[in-house]
Amino acid sequence: METLCFATHNANKLKEVQKLFQEAGLPFSLLSLDDIGCTEDIAETASTLEGNALLKARHVWQHYKIPVFSDDTGLEVVALQGAPGVYSARYAGPQKNDQDNIKKLLAELQGIKNRQARFRTCIAFIDAEGQEHLFEGIVEGRITETPRGAEGFGYDPVFCPEGEKRTFAEMSLQEKNEISHRARAFQAFFQWLRIQVS
Repeated sequence: METLCFATHNANKLKEVQKLFQEAGLPFSLLSLDDIGCTEDIAETASTLEGNALLKARHVWQHYKIPVFSDDTGLEVVALQGAPGVYSARYAGPQKNDQDNIKKLLAELQGIKNRQARFRTCIAFIDAEGQEHLFEGIVEGRITETPRGAEGFGYDPVFCPEGEKRTFAEMSLQEKNEISHRARAFQAFFQWLRIQVS
């Protein structure tokens, strides 16, 4: 079984993605950054989601020479000209606090009728030969007036996907995985991986 590194320290994300790999029936075992002994925080200094995903993947590839994929996700709000976007994780400050980020977002949208938004995930994969590949997933939706639900993480309590009355945080992981931006990006990645292993 081939081993891939998922460039994350986030245990929630690792769990979510491991589940996606299992459900896809792909013969890969996943290691996190902690598993490979990479304890440093890789600076996400690019101005795009694609750029940040590539920064993280390149760092791992250069230092550990293991096939690696990395993702970066942004919440893009129409009324805020695409913000928080690439700054989604640290919207309210460098300490990356989900509650503070949500508070700031809701404050910025106070009194604004157009609450249209989308989540976008970009995946960068560097294969065993050092070749770089990019994949993307998008889910359209809107920002709710107040946070709802206790599942998920990040902006999940205030994001209601198109065609749903519930926020991501009110859905089970299974339900979210069927429609989420991350799931869609990984479906594109998995399609490509299947061709490589067949």
